[in-house]
Amino acid sequence: MAIKSDNPADPFKKALAEATKVMADDPELSISYTVDPSGLSGDAMRLPQVSRRMTRDEVMLARGTADALALNRKYHNNATHARYAPPGDMARELYESMETARCEAMGARDMPGTAGNIDAKIGNDALRRGYDQITQASEAPLAVAAGYLIRHLATGRGMPRGAQNVMDLWRGFIEDQAGGTLEDLQEQLADQTGFAKFARKVIADLGYGDQLGEDPDSEDEDQDDQAEEDAEEDQDPDSTGQDDDDDNADADPEQTQDDQQDQSQAQVSSDDLADQDLAEDAEMPDGEAPLEPPAPQPISDADPDYKVYKTDHDEEIAAEDLAEPVELERLRAYLDQQLEPLKGAVSRLANKLQRRLQAQQNRSWEFDREEGILDAGRLARVVANPTTPLSFKVEKDTEFRDTIVTLLLDNSGSMRGRPISIAAICADVLARTLERCNVKVEILGFTTRAWKGGLAREAWLNDGRPQQPGRLNDLRHIIYKRADAPWRRSRDNLGLMMKEGLLKENIDGEALEWAHRRMVNRREARKILMVISDGAPVDDSTLSVNPASYLEKHLRDVIEMVERRKAVELLAIGIGHDVTRYYERAVTITDVEQLAGAMTEQLAALFDSDPRARARVMGIKRAS
Repeated sequence: MAIKSDNPADPFKKALAEATKVMADDPELSISYTVDPSGLSGDAMRLPQVSRRMTRDEVMLARGTADALALNRKYHNNATHARYAPPGDMARELYESMETARCEAMGARDMPGTAGNIDAKIGNDALRRGYDQITQASEAPLAVAAGYLIRHLATGRGMPRGAQNVMDLWRGFIEDQAGGTLEDLQEQLADQTGFAKFARKVIADLGYGDQLGEDPDSEDEDQDDQAEEDAEEDQDPDSTGQDDDDDNADADPEQTQDDQQDQSQAQVSSDDLADQDLAEDAEMPDGEAPLEPPAPQPISDADPDYKVYKTDHDEEIAAEDLAEPVELERLRAYLDQQLEPLKGAVSRLANKLQRRLQAQQNRSWEFDREEGILDAGRLARVVANPTTPLSFKVEKDTEFRDTIVTLLLDNSGSMRGRPISIAAICADVLARTLERCNVKVEILGFTTRAWKGGLAREAWLNDGRPQQPGRLNDLRHIIYKRADAPWRRSRDNLGLMMKEGLLKENIDGEALEWAHRRMVNRREARKILMVISDGAPVDDSTLSVNPASYLEKHLRDVIEMVERRKAVELLAIGIGHDVTRYYERAVTITDVEQLAGAMTEQLAALFDSDPRARARVMGIKRAS
């Protein structure tokens, strides 16, 4: 006998789940309600939790999320999407956002009732991310704005308040750059392939064509051209011979006889060639492949021999997608409370760094000018003779290269407790400080999805445990703050480091290569990458079936590649562990409370215009 539930939300959840399956046209879809981030994974759909109170906001968010995911399931083809997906980060974000908007617009056109539900979801997300408070386009995400504009143009519906604000900030730019392409939007909505090509054209119009990679259709055209050439070569050269014979029947007998001799000789030659081809075929019975298949791309640019058993379950994910907004706010409050005694010292160091940076960025004066601002030092001379020349000064800006700083934080289990707390608050304060100085900051973290191997290890076990499998765990690379996102929108994300169960194992080499790859694609003139770690790379699953130095060797290879290419300035801080044996520019601290001072001094030294002072602080021996 079934037990009747006393939760008043259960009938609503059941009805929503059934409606979602029908909308997605997938009766086998498994639907769950959870506090984990919503999304689709295979045949499973996760929807936001609905409490017993069933508030209007909860219900509308659940319905809007369910409709959006169901429409994606119905109208989206993963293979087509992957075929045209660009490799560059910004281009990929634009591409993903526009495809999501296409699916939602298709739903609004075919099932108008979904439009209002999805509006509620979009409005909730926009307010949660603070989009209604943004006043400048540079603070608003372009990819999100492009998705909003596609949905607006396709459906004619206005956007919720925060989303409308973001769309309006970028709309003029998008329409100026891609207005001609956008005129074809309605014709492309129903065809995902056509829309993918349309989206790539919009991305190129917006100035990110260099991130699109090769045109996937160009390969098909090359194959079609080759097929046509092969077909022409396979045509019978004597197919028109009958007409020639008829024409030659009335010709001069002697000329006809000569032509017949020539044709006979040609036939003999062709028979000889055919016999020669048959002989070669007999020597190579299996035939000869026209082209060797391209070699697979190596996992690592630093070490082509570095192996990974499975990359299918690796994950690059934004911090806000790993926890609900309420949980992030709670974790952030816990972080602030725990580190209240340190804020004064950290803030003083940050102010010191800010003064040093601004002193370099801002002013210098040119004296003895005939016009400009009156030079107070020459005031007496002017009073004595107002016509005295060269009594003015002119302010000028000193050269300060456009700069980005990336902080790569070790999120391994050994950082749990005070080390990760101080690393989080220092990254937070440093981001605020550098943002005031117009230096962009990106904050990244790295760990694994499981202890002692995850799904990759399970696959290895099921495959019979082949020897030397390479890296045998699933990576989790976390984006706490993107370089173009303002600090205030990413503040709560850093609280995620306090989440129980997040910190697991650390595979430093691949994380460093990931961060370096993100930086080299940036347009800033100067790029600085700071790594904060408390030890050597460790993953028990990988090291148990590979040489003991497998991960450490790869880390050294990646560091050597980064330092050799010199596109990025690399430095490291080791917490209780000597990292100078890996990094050329590094410092080791024995107490985590020294981290703030070490970070600010390291960065200040990099920005210092005096190379001797810089070398002294960085602990680098100058070449004699």
